[in-house]
Formats: sequence, structure tokens, C-alpha cells
Amino acid sequence: MKMRLGPLAALVVPAFAWGAGDPGMVVSTAWLAGHLQDPSLVVLHVGTQKDYETGHIPGARLVTLADISITGERGLRLELPPVDTLERAFGRLGVAENSRVVVYAGTESVQSATRVWFTLDYLGLGARTSLLDGGLLLWRAEGRLSSAEAPRVEPGKFSAHPAAERVVSAEWVRSRLDDRAVQLLDARAPEFYSGANAGNMPRAGHIPGARNVPYTSVFGERGTLQTEAALRALLEPAGGKQPALTVAYCHIGQQATVLYFVARYLRLDARLYDGSFQDWSSRLDLPVEPAP
Repeated sequence: MKMRLGPLAALVVPAFAWGAGDPGMVVSTAWLAGHLQDPSLVVLHVGTQKDYETGHIPGARLVTLADISITGERGLRLELPPVDTLERAFGRLGVAENSRVVVYAGTESVQSATRVWFTLDYLGLGARTSLLDGGLLLWRAEGRLSSAEAPRVEPGKFSAHPAAERVVSAEWVRSRLDDRAVQLLDARAPEFYSGANAGNMPRAGHIPGARNVPYTSVFGERGTLQTEAALRALLEPAGGKQPALTVAYCHIGQQATVLYFVARYLRLDARLYDGSFQDWSSRLDLPVEPAP
């Protein structure tokens, strides 16, 4: 069902206090439907102008990955820009110190939503940001209202407290290839991990010691996250012993944010290798191996 709605600012907004009722890292479609009028809520539709205009959750603001990323040195795509650039980008979307942010993907590309979640987590807002379980596809499947109207947005302001340790470099990864306290997870599909498909990368294969956990494996039917027990079975090494650090990578640092999100959800100490295989495979001084 689809209808045109005016800006959220035009709605009657009841008082709402975040705190005891904080929903955590994952919110259901039912929770979001019941809180759309909360004054501190900022809903971010991650996608393109086209899919946003096709229909979005009422009151959602459009954010594209281009708004919060840059092409860095050596042509590496989807890299984090300077912190002040990110503060301005999210401020224009109305994100403020007291905001509760809910992120969802405008298409089946859930990894775009987790990339936004990761970016907010990096800025120090992870505790106030949630992922919509099942995303827009489940919202629509349940017959919930959508809108083609862009809301009026009051700019927000917040001071970022970037967690630089959440992002690691190729040098950091290389220095820990033999460290058993660090588990390295490859979020790509098996054909890329094995080297059967180079995926337009300079070299095919994976980082030595990495374990393949395709990002799609963390979702069940209807696109919702699997149970916590199932997620632990996927991410934690055999034997159930928690690693000291969990580091995720993929092609360009987008799919890996799904595993980063899940690791944080499971209360693991997570890192993202932002340069990912586009960086690693292009450097001939770094080893690459195919799957056995």
C-alpha cells in the first residue's frame, strides 16, 4: 500500500524519551511503525534518488554512499572521508546529539545500510543507531505505508568522537597474519574467496588465513537476521572460543560491514579493513592464496 504523506514536521508529535526504551542495534518493522512520530527519530533511506522517489518509509531522509565516502589514494573506492565531512553530511540529514537513527537499504543491498551504520559507529554514534530488520522489502511485504514525499529536515549538529581503532590498514593486517587471537573474515561469495572468479581485482584469491563467511549467510527468510545462536555459530571459530579481535574485509569495504555489524551485535571486538581486497590484491608485496 502506498500513499503520499506530508513532512513529519506537519504531524502531531508526542513526547518521547530515549533511554529505558532504547531498542538496541536492531529494530523490527513493528517497532519502527510505532515510533515514526518520535521527535528524536531520524530514519535514513540508503539508496538512490530513483528508488527513494519510488517509495520510502514515511519521513525517511535519503542518503547515498557517495554522500559519506570518497575515492581515496590509488583509486580505492568507498573510503572514509575526513571526519568533518561526515559531520556535515549527517548534520544535513538532521542527525543531532540526541537522535535515534534507524537505517535501512532502499533495495536488496543491505550492505549499503550496514556501511552507513559502520560509518556512524566509527563517528561514535553506534550506540544510538539501529538497523531495520528485514529492511524496506519486509516493510512493503507487510503492507505498511510508504511515501514519495521528502520531509522537511531541520539540520542537526553533533560532535564526532571517531574510533580510529575500528578501521585497520593493510600493514595492520599483514603484521597479524600469524596472530591466533585475530580472526580474519572474508565476506565475499565463495567464488571470489576461492579465486575461481577474480572479481575485477588485480589478483584472485583471499588473504592468507582468512575464513570465508559470505555476508548473505547471516540472513534468514524474509531478509531478517538469523538468531543470535546461529550468528555465533557462523562468526565464532570452531570450538566456540571467542577471538580477541574479529576483522572483516570484502571487495571494497561494503559487504564486510555486514559482518562488522553482526560482530558488534554479538559483542565481539570488531575491526574493518576498509581498503579490503581492492587494496590487498593490488600490492604485490602482500601474499594472496586460493582456497584449498
